[in-house]
Amino acid sequence: MAIISSKSPPPDRDRPPSKPASKPASESLLDPLVQPEDGETLPTATGATGTNLQDPDGRIRPQCLADYAGQRALKEVLAIAIAAAQHRQEPLDHLLLYGPPGLGKTTLALILAAEMGTQCKITTAPALERPRDIAGLLVNLQPGDVLFIDEIHRLPRMTEEILYPAMEDFRLDITIGKGQTARIRSLPIARFTLVGATTRAGALSAPLRDRFGLVQRLRFYDVEELAAIVLRTAAILKVDLQADGAAEIARRSRGTPRLANRLLRRVRDYAQVRHDGTINQAIAAAALELFSVDPLGLDWTDRRLLTVAIEAFGGGPVGLETLAAATGEDAQTIEEVYEPYLMQIGYWQRTPRGRVVTAAAWRHLGYEPPPAIAAQLTLLPDPSPPPQTP
Repeated sequence: MAIISSKSPPPDRDRPPSKPASKPASESLLDPLVQPEDGETLPTATGATGTNLQDPDGRIRPQCLADYAGQRALKEVLAIAIAAAQHRQEPLDHLLLYGPPGLGKTTLALILAAEMGTQCKITTAPALERPRDIAGLLVNLQPGDVLFIDEIHRLPRMTEEILYPAMEDFRLDITIGKGQTARIRSLPIARFTLVGATTRAGALSAPLRDRFGLVQRLRFYDVEELAAIVLRTAAILKVDLQADGAAEIARRSRGTPRLANRLLRRVRDYAQVRHDGTINQAIAAAALELFSVDPLGLDWTDRRLLTVAIEAFGGGPVGLETLAAATGEDAQTIEEVYEPYLMQIGYWQRTPRGRVVTAAAWRHLGYEPPPAIAAQLTLLPDPSPPPQTP
């Protein structure tokens, strides 16, 4: 994290060389934070209410819980926690948010700070490489501040252990010295709220996970919620978006607000260049087809993955490494990026023998599934009522 300058300042010929200051034998964890070395930049968190309200792109993030669309159950839980903390005049309990990327975990942390009337300090776990990095953040927190750590499952072990007493007892344990002269000094810190965000809750160690008072999962958004988000974003960006156009964008956004806002910008570009700037259902559909996003949100790579599995391997089963070699994609990328959504919509299956394309995916791509794959549907109960016999 240190940035060392390669240029040294020219010596002052008129001034006699000063004697270098002697460094103490025992170095505290906080010494570099109080007095950083020359040319070194120490890691800092982004202080925020977080957004530039003068910038339209900055105002896309909701500023209060009432403006946050979707996640009804989570909003109700957080509203109760905020009201209770304000009634007791205490900071919020520590909160762990987990779920797929792009669902609004960072936005929720900023909203919590705004609702409590405090600052939100934003950092990421990979940036906290050394113990003094997290120590510098903790000692500079004000009472009630929110410390947001993204990708918290990637915290180094030593950094994680420093957080334990900070979360429970609001103190920072500093080891001074080495060997037999080492001693521990406990520094009180302000009562704060830690909000951790992760896409892999199972990767957190049990001691860290158990110290969060609230553990909440963010779910994917439905079409109506995404349409409301897209309409709000369009109003901020001053885009003439009709309701049917917003619904079309929402249907192709994979249940993710971040993707919905990104698609809105691309459709806006298309509407301004090819049309008069107004976005309706037909224009949105034409624009997204141009960008290779089909009505289910599948992009070119998703369809290629399914097509290769069908045409080259008869729909499977096919091994992951074989599929990666046939498509030219990395096996880890297929497993972590493309497979989850295909499995969520029922187009892809992982079996002990390999990957299998379902009958629904065959039909979506215009293929007729073979009888063995089409027969899978008969294992499911028929939702239609049985015919009435006269």
